[in-house]
Amino acid sequence: MIKRSSDMITEIKEQMRGGKGSVNITHIFKQNEINGKSRMIARITLKPGCSIGFHEHVNEEEIYYIVKGKALVDDNGEKHELNQGDASLTLGGESHSIENIGEEDLEFVAVILLYQ
Repeated sequence: MIKRSSDMITEIKEQMRGGKGSVNITHIFKQNEINGKSRMIARITLKPGCSIGFHEHVNEEEIYYIVKGKALVDDNGEKHELNQGDASLTLGGESHSIENIGEEDLEFVAVILLYQ
């Protein structure tokens, strides 16, 4: 299957999970388009100062892969700066948040895998 960028749906969420500002989510493949156990495969863009708030994952895990920009990730209470090419993994029962601490847009790929 080939999916053109023009066919991908983008949504904007405000103060996502208690975070700051707007979150642009471009769904690369939606859950009903794949056969695997994934809830989300998306490219996410955060403007400077915007964030996704601290939240827990239950019966799923999430991967962030930084494509562009500078992020501050709270990984279960430990804060780490991530840059282009870095990644984080939040397993089931763990919590995380992400914030754009750079001067340009932060772009990253987020994949949520289900345990079922």
